[in-house]
Amino acid sequence: MTKYKPLSLKSAASYSLCGRRSKESVNTAAGIHKKGGSFLDFLETLPRSFAAKDFGSVVSAIVAARREGRPVVLGMGAHPVKVGLSPVLIDLMQKGVITALATNGACSIHDFEIALAGQTSEDVGPELCKGTFGMARETGRGLNKAIRAGVRKGHGIGKSVGEHIRKGKFPYKSVSIFAAAAGLDIPLTVHVAIGTDIIHMHPEADGAAIGEGSMTDFRLFAAVVSDLTRGVYINLGSAVIMPEVFLKALNIARNLGSSVEDFTTVNMDFIQHYRPRENVLKRPTAGSGRNYALTGHHEIMLPLLAAAVLEEDL
Repeated sequence: MTKYKPLSLKSAASYSLCGRRSKESVNTAAGIHKKGGSFLDFLETLPRSFAAKDFGSVVSAIVAARREGRPVVLGMGAHPVKVGLSPVLIDLMQKGVITALATNGACSIHDFEIALAGQTSEDVGPELCKGTFGMARETGRGLNKAIRAGVRKGHGIGKSVGEHIRKGKFPYKSVSIFAAAAGLDIPLTVHVAIGTDIIHMHPEADGAAIGEGSMTDFRLFAAVVSDLTRGVYINLGSAVIMPEVFLKALNIARNLGSSVEDFTTVNMDFIQHYRPRENVLKRPTAGSGRNYALTGHHEIMLPLLAAAVLEEDL
């Protein structure tokens, strides 16, 4: 076997630190926020590197898209509604920042319950032990009725639920993103996996209506995605359903001849999962475009992003 001796470092080449190209410097370091300063002042103190730099890039992408009249589309799971972000989302819709939304089935459930009762999100463990989890009468009956009625009119689930809440006796409809989208005539689509939502356990559930409504919404969402060039798509808190739906919608848009290129995708979640990384960030922007992952709790990150965008002159 070869006998090794420690290398001598006497002849190792070196260079001047000052002449080296470095990625970070005092020019990108954080500033100090002063008591009484504005939110814009605070934003100016953020470092110009890593996640803070990406945050600024996302803000710039959203602002640029809206200034050009290009879409900013939000795909989301139910958690943002559960943690009380509906007022923020509604404000962004009303101010023309968010131009379309796409959700999973659970999002419509939490939105419906908040609009009707001002509360949502039961304690699953104890209710599951009793076999009563998800069996709230008003939720099962009301949502299934809304879906059936809307589908008969040719609507998808999103518009069906939105119009039902907007025109019905819902004491807290002012914080319903579905009602807001219906009133503003903003596309809001619902993408359902049969058996994943509590309303599927109720006798009023109509599989044909749910399937038809979700299919109508998929085709509407695909039309939205076909117009995404120079726009922004944000995936907020959906690890599986919305990343998969977005990928298929993008594919069929391109398959039918739409040149969907040069757009920005963003994934916002407190854990970065495989499907959002691949199906939202990497694969869709492989030809052209930009992608950013913002990691953090929805109830902190979305208000921060919204506020930063609204500080700009749209």
